[in-house]
Amino acid sequence: MVRFAHGVASGDPEATSVLLWTRLTTDLDGRDVRRQAALDRQAVRWQVAEDAGFVRLVVEGVTETGRARDHTVKVVAEGLRPGTDYWYRFIAADGTGSPVGRTRTLPEASSTEAVVLAVCSCSLHPNGLFNAYDAIARQETLHAVVHLGDYIYEYGAAPTDYGMVNGQRLNRIPEPPHEIVSLADYRARHAQYKADPDLQAAHARAPWIVVYDDHETTNDSFDVGAENHQPDEGDWATRKAVALKAYFEWMPIREPRADGSLEAATYRSFRFGRSASLHMLETRLMARTRQLDYATDFYRPGPDGQPVADRAGFMAKLNAPDRRLLGDDQLAWLERDLAAAARDGAAWQVIGNQVIMARVTAPDFGALIPEATLNAVLAPLPEERQQSIRSLISLFGQDVPLNLDAWDGYPAERERLYAALRRARARPVVLAGDSHTFWVNRLADAAGADVGVEFGTSAISSPSPADSLGLPPAFANQAVNDANPEVAFIDFQPRGFVRLTLTPERARGELMAVSTILEKPYRLDILKAWEVEAGAPGVTGPLREA
Repeated sequence: MVRFAHGVASGDPEATSVLLWTRLTTDLDGRDVRRQAALDRQAVRWQVAEDAGFVRLVVEGVTETGRARDHTVKVVAEGLRPGTDYWYRFIAADGTGSPVGRTRTLPEASSTEAVVLAVCSCSLHPNGLFNAYDAIARQETLHAVVHLGDYIYEYGAAPTDYGMVNGQRLNRIPEPPHEIVSLADYRARHAQYKADPDLQAAHARAPWIVVYDDHETTNDSFDVGAENHQPDEGDWATRKAVALKAYFEWMPIREPRADGSLEAATYRSFRFGRSASLHMLETRLMARTRQLDYATDFYRPGPDGQPVADRAGFMAKLNAPDRRLLGDDQLAWLERDLAAAARDGAAWQVIGNQVIMARVTAPDFGALIPEATLNAVLAPLPEERQQSIRSLISLFGQDVPLNLDAWDGYPAERERLYAALRRARARPVVLAGDSHTFWVNRLADAAGADVGVEFGTSAISSPSPADSLGLPPAFANQAVNDANPEVAFIDFQPRGFVRLTLTPERARGELMAVSTILEKPYRLDILKAWEVEAGAPGVTGPLREA
């Protein structure tokens, strides 16, 4: 028996084509060798129509899948009209039909229609229900979903594993129940996520434009390693390769080139008529230098062998010009594509980026958190983790970055990017995920000159970072806002997504918050809305609350 247990999806739209995705699930007796062998070549028909009833069929075809790609299916439907809604489905060889999905092609270059994007990231399955995905699926107008990474998480199901307090309460137990390392592990975790009905509904609503962050491999990854990869977990290059293989199998994204290089499949551009261009960056695995770590990089050995705080030495390391996030090739590509889009009349150059770009200095949380409160928050954690958090808090208030895994950990690279934006005469709208926090930021370079604006999306379901500090969210919000002139608005607490509406005249970001991730029903509210108007070429108008 064949089932489409993981729904359907579309992605990477162009003006005359779109990628379609599904997976065949076949229930067979493991002792039936002949039928098992047939799984190496499974035929599936795909259809695209102008209507949900498939009366006006536009294009169809037949493709094959098999065990080598975990029975996932990808095809590119071509010959479509620009700026048009289509419906699609798959039909297995035995006649079983898939759910019906809705997709849309990119508008033609001269189009001035408003473009509506849902911007999301960070969906920790055990920590909460995917109510925000359900809310995305229910949007009346939606041209594409932009997912900025942490689509899955790698952690296991131990009571102390990330998100498992809620995971046990909600019976959302990771599959497999251990940290994922092998190809089979990563495939199983993707399968669990795609079995979620709210996520399936969001995929079926509109095409997705995606990029991975760190948890698709493992936490705080960089070019040659990761914080959450230990020697007893095998070779890092092998783990990274199998994680990416599963990612490209299971996600509606065009495949890497035959030589295995990722560039064309990860950093890429999309043109939404005269309203905007979208440029997706890769900031995690290709060029990223290892993150600095306050626990080791802020100190030097003292005369007695004990570590001594050394802020000057730390800042020298932080500002070193060889600390990279994009690398030369990607930076050159981005400048070319930004300049071309600006010359061709796209009003906004939207940058789909994983981590917060604004300069965010850590407030003096140590002076703000009562000792009794801190003790109560840290008590359930392992002693090593308690000491790490205490050490970190003791450093804050010394004019150091809040997050070394974000662009603040790579200031020289950020200045190179800002210079490229100026040369391209771009009007940048930067999108960021990763932080589990809503942000609206005014970007400025090291000299204080305006660069553009940034909308950071909160998480679909991952925890608020304020929880680990033991601070009331409103208090944490105010502390970060007061300490940082680039931050126009921040809210650590709500889960949700950003609804971004772009026209040739203005960009509007609405912070869409769900009332709960612990139950249904839920409520969807506009937490805040901010707008910015297009100025002269290369000039972004002032950011204002709408």
